[in-house]
Amino acid sequence: SHSTFGRKKHRSSTLCSTMYLVSILFASLAITPLVLKMFFPYIWKDAFYLANLVRTLLKFVLRRRRKPLFLVLDRFLEQSVAHADRPFIVFENKTYSYLDTDRRSNKIANALQRHSKLRPGDTVALFMGNEPAFIFTWLALAKLGCPVALLNYNIRSRSLLHCFNCCSAKLLIAAEELQEAVEEVLPSLREQGVCVYLMTKQCDTLGVEGFSDQVEEASDTPLPQALRSDITFKSPALYIYTSGTTGLPKAAVLNQNRLLAALAVLDSTGVIPGDVIYLNLPLYHTAGFLIGFIGSIETGSTIILRRKFSASQFWDECRKYNVTVVQYIGEVLRYLCNTPKRDNDREHNVRLAIGNGVRAEIWREFLNRFGNIYVREFYASTEGNVGLINYTGKIGAIGRVNYLHRKLFPYALIKYDTERDEPIRDSTGLCVEAPKGLLVSKITDIAPFVGYANSQQTEKKRLRDVFQKGDLYFNSGDLLKIDQDNFIYFQDRVGDTFRWKGENVATTEVADILTLIDFVQEANVYGVQVPGNEGRIGMAAVTVKVGEQFDGNKTFSHVASYLPAYARPRFIRIQNVVEVTGTFKQMKVRLVEEGFDPASITDPLYILQERKQSYTPMTGQIYSSIVAGIIKL
Repeated sequence: SHSTFGRKKHRSSTLCSTMYLVSILFASLAITPLVLKMFFPYIWKDAFYLANLVRTLLKFVLRRRRKPLFLVLDRFLEQSVAHADRPFIVFENKTYSYLDTDRRSNKIANALQRHSKLRPGDTVALFMGNEPAFIFTWLALAKLGCPVALLNYNIRSRSLLHCFNCCSAKLLIAAEELQEAVEEVLPSLREQGVCVYLMTKQCDTLGVEGFSDQVEEASDTPLPQALRSDITFKSPALYIYTSGTTGLPKAAVLNQNRLLAALAVLDSTGVIPGDVIYLNLPLYHTAGFLIGFIGSIETGSTIILRRKFSASQFWDECRKYNVTVVQYIGEVLRYLCNTPKRDNDREHNVRLAIGNGVRAEIWREFLNRFGNIYVREFYASTEGNVGLINYTGKIGAIGRVNYLHRKLFPYALIKYDTERDEPIRDSTGLCVEAPKGLLVSKITDIAPFVGYANSQQTEKKRLRDVFQKGDLYFNSGDLLKIDQDNFIYFQDRVGDTFRWKGENVATTEVADILTLIDFVQEANVYGVQVPGNEGRIGMAAVTVKVGEQFDGNKTFSHVASYLPAYARPRFIRIQNVVEVTGTFKQMKVRLVEEGFDPASITDPLYILQERKQSYTPMTGQIYSSIVAGIIKL
């Protein structure tokens, strides 16, 4: 009996011990997430990002292995079969399904094949604003195996000719409303034997063909895949123009591989087929074309396409069309925050905003006013080989350092001398890594840098011997910083480019335009900050030729003829001499610091007045009104 009692007591003790251990285990499991969140607050978001990154890369690799070659066009054709009746484009109360879009693009492709001498591989320049015909035409050209140069519809004259010529286009397709701009450069195009099609029924201008009738008469039968048989992943798909530091816009080459990778942008940020995307950014831009348009092809979403951004109509249209995803550049969110407050500001279905360039204070104001919208701020460039995304929602950050991402796409920040406009190197001639500096990203097979149509411009963006002799990196031209929590923040741009109204402005291009004025000797162009505005607005310090005088009317007429509104210098400062460095580079730092305050500048100072169509003297009262936000720039 004593033995039996001892065995029962032992079993009871063992059971209690087991229960005690199980309870500790459950308590540990319950408390572990709390402990992890306390000491590693972003661990779950980091883990989710890594899983998403692996999923995206796996999908990309599998598509790369498909035979025959799988391109963005093939993904669109898949969607047009799987979701034929789903709305793809909604534009000014007209709806085009995926099947409608496929058939309309077939008609354009068949019309081009019948009436033009276009051959697979020939580049075509597309000169259109935001309208369905832009998308139909691009798809048509993709079906014909033709790369497309996306021309900024704001450019004119010399800039337009430059952009057309540097991609060696054989054909120009333009919107009807851009006929006057086309006719301005038509003599040069005719000299080159370039064919010009205008999206209108009839055109009486010699050398320009009306194309709409030919499209309407064409068949909507599919184009043979054989037309694209010579395309490889290295074949150019797009030319997108970006203002650089060397003058006129540069044609960045996006090959088929890069376009295929762009399919993942919206998908990787949580966009799903049922989403409705509000696209009001220009389709000639990387953001509008690659993210808004190409991204929607992958997710099978619906695009609400708008000609131009309108702050006053933004939310009303989001409500009207049940928009769930919006795109932005920094200016867009600020414009929305500047609209009069309404009682229904939070009454909408928008859950996600994707874009870049928003200041932290605008970000906060946007959320406080318009509700709990998840803002996905990212960093990327048209030609660059690395992208960053703020997947945590940390206000102000453009991304976060992630171990796996950095292994796959090696990048670093290096010390940079902004005065000399070059990286700082150590005694061995190698660059020095820093928590704040120039972003450089290694050029590899996974992260290639295709560059520009101009090989010399491509070489200027390559940086050699960065961390070891013989290595090769892409020079982003952007200064970033990494904080102690591994978040990455945008700081500034190096070189001669500034950003205004969401557009990059090349100072040397603007300076070249100004020096064409008969009384201007030299021009030094730079961007100055304006309180309450993102980016920098254009300003020019100019010298006037001996015996001449500055003419505000003539200057306005000239810049209005040659430059889009965002690139026109808002302020002009008249100097006796343009200061240069010892290496004959124009000095801008002091000019930028002095800005446009007439109280601190003794030189004659002028401001662009749209209503008067002239540059008029800048006064202290005008300056105060600008700073107070009474005068909008």
